[in-house]
Amino acid sequence: MSSHRPSEDQPARAHGFATRAIHAGQPADPTTGATIFPIYQTSTYTQTALGEHRGYEYSRSGNPTRAALETCLASLESARFGLAFASGLAAENTILSVLRPGDHIIADDDLYGGSYRLFERVYCPLGIEISYVPARDTDAYARAMTDHTKYIWVETPTNPLLTLVDLAAVAEVAHAGGAKLVVDNTFASPVIQRPLELGADVVFHSTTKYINGHSDVIGGALMTNDADLYERYRFHQNAAGGVPGAFDSWLVLRGVKTLAVRMRQHQENAMAVAQFLSEHPKVRAVYYPGLPSHPDHALAQRQMSGFGGMVSFDVKGGLTAVKRMVKRLRVFALAESLGGIESLCCHPATMTHASIPAQLREARGVTDSLLRLSVGIEEVNDLIADLRDALE
Repeated sequence: MSSHRPSEDQPARAHGFATRAIHAGQPADPTTGATIFPIYQTSTYTQTALGEHRGYEYSRSGNPTRAALETCLASLESARFGLAFASGLAAENTILSVLRPGDHIIADDDLYGGSYRLFERVYCPLGIEISYVPARDTDAYARAMTDHTKYIWVETPTNPLLTLVDLAAVAEVAHAGGAKLVVDNTFASPVIQRPLELGADVVFHSTTKYINGHSDVIGGALMTNDADLYERYRFHQNAAGGVPGAFDSWLVLRGVKTLAVRMRQHQENAMAVAQFLSEHPKVRAVYYPGLPSHPDHALAQRQMSGFGGMVSFDVKGGLTAVKRMVKRLRVFALAESLGGIESLCCHPATMTHASIPAQLREARGVTDSLLRLSVGIEEVNDLIADLRDALE
């Protein structure tokens, strides 16, 4: 396998977040002096002699553009090691690849539908056992621990109900039982939450979302400080081959440069949208950790440096009212995904979480009346006007 330059070798490590997002792992091109890191659009590399190469031999195993992205993302998550993938689910699959029949996972019960599908349809038939517990109930994770528990797997904020998990407390539960804490940090982004600093062992992202930020690439990544796990994950990355191409890696590198400034506007707009919705007579409930009424507001203030750009809410009138409303949206696009500069509206029950059985989905709070907003960086007055018109 080709060599990877670990993030700990990068001199930018001592710099601030926004500086590292722009520079970490991305020196000027030594040949031309190009300021922007090049796209190494090649499948293979000419070797100088038998067994001698310049660190790269085949682009599934390693590519300089992908290595630059891996170094940059590791730096942003305070990690020694990073690996990039063709999608967030490819990153998840790699994390799960080290498990064996009889191993046990504890997961929070408000998961992205694709994660639930991967657990239930791919890994449970292979003999992996999954227990689901209420996301915010730290004691429930402890009660669910067994001698076979290998991972506690959480999203925080959760998708789509924006519940928070106390990462430091759940990390203690995991480690006391000999398990690892795995955190999906996609909703928060490393700008406002860095789980490894709170005791997590592995953090992963769909880089499609906030990290790229422009809705034009599919990607994923995982980061860790655990050298043993890194080597096992890296082996699977190469052996299974779910890697991003050079151009996709470059697109994510381009996007991450503006992550810090984008997240500031996402959060400002999301707070205004959440406040508007919380006062609207046709809205039953609003889920946004930035609102003082949110049950996890105090925890959000402790473990996050902001509240993110995702807002979910229940519309009065059920599915009929939801259908009328989404047809009237003009600025918000009815679409899956999230984290781009443009605002999106998603109906989880029929879109992102449709793979979860209806009875189970509704019991967890993902009802037909729930909508999830990815609040973009447009003029906030236009976003509120669009929602007002659609609701009325």
